[in-house]
Amino acid sequence: MTSPAPSSVLTPRWTRLRFHSTQRAYWTSPHRFNTVPAGRRSGKTEQAKRKLVKAALRGTRFERPRFFAGAPTRDQAKRIYWDDLKAMIPPELLMGRPSETDLSIRLVNGSEIVVIGMDKPERVEGQPWDGGVLDEFANMKAHAWAANVRPALSDRQGWCDLIGVPEGRNHYYDLDRMARAEMQAKGAASEWGAFTWTSAEILPPEEIASARRDLDELTFQQEYEASFVNFEGRAYYGFTEALNCARLAYDPARPIAFCFDFNVDPGVAVVCQEQRLPNGQDGTGVIGEVYIPRNSNTPAVCRKLAADWGRHTGRVICYGDATGGARGSAKVQGSDWDLIRQELSPVFGDRLAFAVPAVNPSVRGRINAMNTRLRAGDGTVRMMVDPARAPHVVKDLEGVRLLTGGAGEIDKKADPMLSHISDALGYLIAKEFPVAEPGRIGVGRTVGLY
Repeated sequence: MTSPAPSSVLTPRWTRLRFHSTQRAYWTSPHRFNTVPAGRRSGKTEQAKRKLVKAALRGTRFERPRFFAGAPTRDQAKRIYWDDLKAMIPPELLMGRPSETDLSIRLVNGSEIVVIGMDKPERVEGQPWDGGVLDEFANMKAHAWAANVRPALSDRQGWCDLIGVPEGRNHYYDLDRMARAEMQAKGAASEWGAFTWTSAEILPPEEIASARRDLDELTFQQEYEASFVNFEGRAYYGFTEALNCARLAYDPARPIAFCFDFNVDPGVAVVCQEQRLPNGQDGTGVIGEVYIPRNSNTPAVCRKLAADWGRHTGRVICYGDATGGARGSAKVQGSDWDLIRQELSPVFGDRLAFAVPAVNPSVRGRINAMNTRLRAGDGTVRMMVDPARAPHVVKDLEGVRLLTGGAGEIDKKADPMLSHISDALGYLIAKEFPVAEPGRIGVGRTVGLY
């Protein structure tokens, strides 16, 4: 089946789509509110864009119909919706130029479409809305729907589609379960509808196979099979001693990585080198660590690194927390990255380099990248730890837990001595081997160990 056309004057941006039955059911949904958890790159956002434009072209009984396209941040919303919405509306139906400042589009029939960031959900308040879409809803603030969006739809009995990929069993899971129960009980009369489909129903088999190789099993289920995966339990479920522990080689001429997580109790660092692993795969070898249990600081960690690895002749690349150690030595001595440079530059000279992101990856993104490196969905292991040289890394990978009932956040209180050294390792893995996060498709490698 192909998508229906709301007008005979559509722009070339309205390419033909192939719908399967569930997508058709969503397109023609009689329900006022719809939850649409679906796999990555499976067409849910494209359908939502078309529903928005169709609704704006058709108008409502109100003099100035208003519709919104929302995403977790303004930049995300703009990147996902803005250019496409402008391209989908015929120029002769526009009331002047779209506002690049307000991200709003006015139509000659009085309708308006506004692109909104939901990092401040109160942005939707103050004026009534006829309808809208909340994209990547699982990554929005849990209270945004009930406290901000739903009340703003009341005056005009507006509609809303809540779409995106699941993100653990959080507020999106709860709302989708409620929607499914109501639709099952009331059928077409239900105010809520619920629709889901997987990426495999749209994408070619070879792309699905590639994704399965590149993602750990649970992340693949979430991102491509639209499953509300329960991430409770071990954070690094990809790690097993049998598959991920071995005696590893060290080449003093090849680059090594120093990975930092700025902390006092314990003070930690991880040492890694890309190498041919004992299983025959090219991957990341954890070949050393620093672990100072009490009263540590960044200079002390660096001095231990210099003592253990000062004879290294290859490049040394530093990875770590982008915040620069706000809770550590930086309070009185300058940024932790400045301290690292002061301590290690005399040892390694111009062979010392830094690969620090402007902002930290999300915790869930970092954990996903770690698990994928530890064991991908097809069983491939691309990270191993030398347990004799890095015993605390092994202890962390086995022991770090996730918050019960959370959406994949680390439980920092379960054991205060855990999580810091695996966090340090995670900064390297998330930067060099990232798993695409919501709104980011095709994230590539950075410079560093290559």
